[in-house]
Amino acid sequence: MLALVAVLGFAAPAGAQESAPAPSAFDLAVSVPRGGAAKSSKPSVESLLGVMGRTTRFKQVAVSPDGEWLAWVEVAATGGTLIQAMELGAREPKALLVSACPEGKTCDESSIQWSPAGRRLLFLSDGHQRGRTQVYVADLKEGVATKLTSFESPIASPRWSPDGASVGVLVMQGEGAAQALGPRGPGARETGVVRESHPMQRVAVVSVAEGSHRFVTPEQTFVYEFAWSPDAARLAYTGAPPPGDASWWLAKLHVVETASARSRVLYAPKWQLTEPTWSPDGKQVAVIEGLMSDHGSNGGDVMLVPLDGGKARNLTAGMKATAMSLEWVSSRSLVFGAQVRGESAVATVDPTQQGEPRVLWKGAERISARGQVGLSLSRDGKVSAVVRESFSRAQNLWVGPVGEWERVTRREEDLRALVGEARDLTWKSDGAEVQGWLVAPPPSMMPPPGVRAPMVTMVHGGPAAGVVPGFRPDVLMFTARGYYVFLPNYRGSFGQGAEFAQANRRDFGFGDLRDILSGVDAVLARAPVDPARLGVTGWSYGGFMAMWAVTQTQRFRAAVAGAGISNWQSYYGTNRIDAWMKPYFGASLYDEPEIYTRSSPINSMKLVRTPTLVLHGERDLEVPVTQGHEFHRALKELGVKTQLVVYADEGHTLRKPEHVVDRMRRTVEWMDAHLPSGSAGGAARTSLLPR
Repeated sequence: MLALVAVLGFAAPAGAQESAPAPSAFDLAVSVPRGGAAKSSKPSVESLLGVMGRTTRFKQVAVSPDGEWLAWVEVAATGGTLIQAMELGAREPKALLVSACPEGKTCDESSIQWSPAGRRLLFLSDGHQRGRTQVYVADLKEGVATKLTSFESPIASPRWSPDGASVGVLVMQGEGAAQALGPRGPGARETGVVRESHPMQRVAVVSVAEGSHRFVTPEQTFVYEFAWSPDAARLAYTGAPPPGDASWWLAKLHVVETASARSRVLYAPKWQLTEPTWSPDGKQVAVIEGLMSDHGSNGGDVMLVPLDGGKARNLTAGMKATAMSLEWVSSRSLVFGAQVRGESAVATVDPTQQGEPRVLWKGAERISARGQVGLSLSRDGKVSAVVRESFSRAQNLWVGPVGEWERVTRREEDLRALVGEARDLTWKSDGAEVQGWLVAPPPSMMPPPGVRAPMVTMVHGGPAAGVVPGFRPDVLMFTARGYYVFLPNYRGSFGQGAEFAQANRRDFGFGDLRDILSGVDAVLARAPVDPARLGVTGWSYGGFMAMWAVTQTQRFRAAVAGAGISNWQSYYGTNRIDAWMKPYFGASLYDEPEIYTRSSPINSMKLVRTPTLVLHGERDLEVPVTQGHEFHRALKELGVKTQLVVYADEGHTLRKPEHVVDRMRRTVEWMDAHLPSGSAGGAARTSLLPR
């Protein structure tokens, strides 16, 4: 169905007066003593979750090629997702609900893309069969959504051909295809003879007029991303031999002729590839290449690969920033979203020259259109659409020229009752400049003069990732209860260029911990933080760093390690994405075991004194639950206070809402218990423990 509906939360027409905002739900969640408002008590975890649950999460936004329409995907309050579209130039803009979901049911609908003419919307929906998505095309003029495909296995990433006659889509095939949830989903249980065959993901080209399809990429190549050439005669794609989950780090750039299905390798990179994007004349393909630790966490330099097989050219060599998304607007303007230190940015580079990129906009917030830092652009680049958010502001949609956006939606966003000032900190570590964010409690939860507050250091995962200010419930959960939160972009992070992102190769745990601890010193010199009430937490690589930290220093009085690696040697043989390790360690475990041994927390367990909570998903493929068991077992045997929580049927990313809530609650309660107010002061500095 496609229906015109009244949608709350849109910006008022120009000149309209807005009423004064209603009291925040936070005001109702925090009790105030009778007879005065001297000091708020700590709000409960449940009340904070209730406040944050009133915000809206946008998963994608897309502006039409002519810049006249906007479409987006948002998470529905009742479950599932919603797709909506609106005409930007209408006198009184209203939203069209674009859906294939039967009335009264909850569906997952996503992956929107405008047709070249800008009046039809492509999307995925499981409206026909719960849990099995198909491609749909919605005609906004006719008011109908038509099912285009009937695949029996998972599909993803539908893309219009530039002539509008076809749709390309990724289709999973082969044994185990139906259970393939990606490396972050819960892994299928394996019993009996473990199969050596693997499902393949190929590109199918679907006729819009007939609904028929044919596969155009090779049978033995797992495809991750693809893009149509301007003449619709070719596809550029990144792909590698199976297994797909493990081989992304080995992917090459290919080109296939859609008529003949003849495919060839166009570029074999040194590092990892993402974002294949054609030049307007169809003679070149741009990609982002860099050292990346995770599929989906884009970061690197912008590379230009000629179709005729010439040498690839780095357009951003030496750039002290990290490109994350690409939009090729014209022959002389290749636009990219980037992280610059700890901020989001939009920049452009002229592919015909060897000049410096030019920054179009930069700010201390997160902007995105489809997950990565970036934006959606009209064909001429004059209209852009973004999701904007920060530590103190939840997500809303904005549209306009780059950097001159106007707000389109007015969903609840003001989080200033939960969080205070966010400070951009820089400090020196081993002679290099490191950046991070220090987020303060709101004024109502700040300690009185002369009293210092506790602080939690949150170490991001990856390690190839980075922190820019965004809507972070895990941060707000602490700041709203009187904690400072420190988020360091340590060496190995995005934001300072390729050299900085590669600075932790063959050195996991050592230099990055020095960066973090010197950052803690910088915080203690500038903010009223109690050196005796420091906690550390992280997930994935951040979980490893929490484990590593407590084996190297006793500065942290509490730790929560989620999905962390405790033993790189046993991890090497049990994880399902092992190809990511060689670019970092420089060799396999069997060639240089000592590199893996020296960075394993399990080999320094006798130095641990910090109470540590260990959290893990039962069916984690990226970091098997055995890593949590090893660390927990060692802590117990050595008499260190600990607890292990394993979430049933979860993978590397927790998906069940009750488990996400439980993780937050346990993390907060663990820190509260071990960083209590009035705890005995300790030395402000404690060096790394002797090895």
